[in-house]
Amino acid sequence: MKIQDVDTKDKLIQRLRRIEGQLRGVQEMLEEERDCREIMQQLSAVHAAVQGASRMFLQEYATACLVELDDETQPGSSRREKRAKVIQEMINLLDKAP
Repeated sequence: MKIQDVDTKDKLIQRLRRIEGQLRGVQEMLEEERDCREIMQQLSAVHAAVQGASRMFLQEYATACLVELDDETQPGSSRREKRAKVIQEMINLLDKAP
């Protein structure tokens, strides 16, 4: 699946770059032997940022997949089965997200 919305893609890339910077900051904190509480606080911030990025991606993925299913010309029951399968795949992905 490709992200269709260019604005969403740009925002997601921006978030991931920010997370990358946060992780580099944590590495530096470890090298500098900073206080454990400060490091843990930054790791918690990274965790929350990754969760936010995961939610943003999942929302885009769900929207694209469900719209794609609506566009198909299959009978209703087959479409419902595919929709249920896609939703289960999304739930499985969400369970794996940090």
